[in-house]
Amino acid sequence: MSDPVGALPVLEDLGPLEGRRVLVRVDFNVPIATGPDGSREVTDDFRIRAALPTLTYLLEHGATVTCCTHLGRPDGRVDPAFGVEPVRRRLAELCPGVTLLENLRFDPGEEADSPEFADQLCAGFDCYVNDAFGVSHRAHASVVGPPARLPSAAGRLLEREVAMLGGLLSEPARPFVAVVGGAKVADKLGILGRLAEKVDTLVVGGGMAYTFLRSLGHEVGASLLDPSRTAECAAILAGPAQVLLPQDSVALGPDGAEVRTVGTEIPEGFSGRDIGPATIAAFTAVIAEAGTVFWNGPMGVFEDPRFAAGTRAVAEAVAAAPGTTVVGGGDSIAALDEFGLASRVDHVSTGGGASLEFLELGDLPGLAALRASAARRRAAGGGA
Repeated sequence: MSDPVGALPVLEDLGPLEGRRVLVRVDFNVPIATGPDGSREVTDDFRIRAALPTLTYLLEHGATVTCCTHLGRPDGRVDPAFGVEPVRRRLAELCPGVTLLENLRFDPGEEADSPEFADQLCAGFDCYVNDAFGVSHRAHASVVGPPARLPSAAGRLLEREVAMLGGLLSEPARPFVAVVGGAKVADKLGILGRLAEKVDTLVVGGGMAYTFLRSLGHEVGASLLDPSRTAECAAILAGPAQVLLPQDSVALGPDGAEVRTVGTEIPEGFSGRDIGPATIAAFTAVIAEAGTVFWNGPMGVFEDPRFAAGTRAVAEAVAAAPGTTVVGGGDSIAALDEFGLASRVDHVSTGGGASLEFLELGDLPGLAALRASAARRRAAGGGA
């Protein structure tokens, strides 16, 4: 698929919306805090606000708009702890006139992609909009079911996500630098291999960097390590891209109290928890010269102030970079928010896993379903 954006049906392709009932799949899986009195409140409405351009467009064009979302993991049963009422209240404040169905995952048919559940979900609606990029890598009933049943389109958020991420795969400004961190190397090897084919420099930090270092023969002490993945790490290091690994680490001693900066050889009993000052200098220098930067995953355990310097420095470098900057969701967003830098990044993806899978595979089940819906309408003479 060479042009995932151009192939997607968008809101304008739905035609006149006056009086039509539109089902919008959103990703309002937002953090919720429970107070001492048992009340539940949304603590971060970023994902709700991200859907407002789509919802506003539909309302302004005369549609009756109903949203649907999942919230947490209720495992296919009704659980009041995962009810959407706090989300419903915040949505009503931000976008009056839009209704919100109860948690999709209260029904086991959602995650099982049940045709019966998809039929039930679509009943009474005239068309469907997918604005939930963050779950479009899931072949769930609310993602792939409606496009087979209703005229369908991508919402503004989904459209922008695909445009920004698709641009990384097609014609990124050079040099293209990808900064990838996080704990588990097994979760990121697919995307690392894909990025290594596309980028000029691949920067690897976080806990997963120690498996790369071990593949080069370095001692990593008690740091996170997946010995079964060293061969795959070595293959990426031998690939076409320049790969930058930590030159030094801020390590925690076996007593859980001593913090020491060490080089590429980590003493027995010590575990690397953050990149060190020499690594910070090398990583941020490369980011500063980039024409395009993609960042996913922290450089260390940034929740602990003792190990936050590396992630903070990378976040600041990405925010200050003159090139196009894209941050791929998850803990990277949490870091940007904590450091007050989110507004200085060109695009902050609402989907961590979805953004990585899209970059790795070039497509997602939710996108394929929308394209297939448009193709059926064209074949039937109904336009896009």
